[in-house]
Amino acid sequence: MSVLLDISGLNKSFGGIKATDNLSLSVEQGELHAVIGPNGAGKTTLISQLTGMQFPDSGTVRFKGQDITGMAAHKRPHLGIARSFQITSLIMQMSVLDNVALALQARDGHSFRFLRPARSAHSLRERGRALLDRVGLLEKADAPTAALSHGEHRRMEIAIALASEADLMLLDEPMAGLGAQESTEMIELLRALKGKHTILLIEHDMDAVFALADRISVLVYGHIIATGTPSEIRENDAVQHAYLGEEA
Repeated sequence: MSVLLDISGLNKSFGGIKATDNLSLSVEQGELHAVIGPNGAGKTTLISQLTGMQFPDSGTVRFKGQDITGMAAHKRPHLGIARSFQITSLIMQMSVLDNVALALQARDGHSFRFLRPARSAHSLRERGRALLDRVGLLEKADAPTAALSHGEHRRMEIAIALASEADLMLLDEPMAGLGAQESTEMIELLRALKGKHTILLIEHDMDAVFALADRISVLVYGHIIATGTPSEIRENDAVQHAYLGEEA
């Protein structure tokens, strides 16, 4: 596999606190790579530096071989990086399908101002229905977004991420706030996407991580202490001490 995202020596401090500490990891084309770590490990800061919301003090971020370390946040989606669940706000007053159609319209390079064409264009709506079918929401296509559950909103946001046709999907705790049934449904959805899309998954739910990940990186106090397959991570003494033992 070729490396799609290469992070090397990333450092970011806030006062005397190192949020990322010489952090290095790579994400290969087509893999689902999970990043886990206890609260305060630096996961949010890592995602912010990948999306350009924050810039590192030192280190490099390369995407498809291009140095994007200092690139503005608004330019990164055009390179093929999509962040869920902050790619766009769901418009609660609009239908589920209209939300996805607007995301498709933006991907095609049209302005958000042209709401009427987004609603009427047959091709947009057919593509939108196909995306909703992929995430299990086709039967809710015409429902108002406000009427959907929290878990269904999560799946909507996955559909919006898919609408961007991104090369890399950054999924920031997609299991957060989900009940048992919704968690099972989300795991099955992500399993269906696995291998078809390159995914960097930030997640607290260990059942989801070990069920889905090709590789796992463990982040503690801003530093990656181990990267490996799920079985390698389970058996790693340092990981057990730093994180998995805490969960147990």
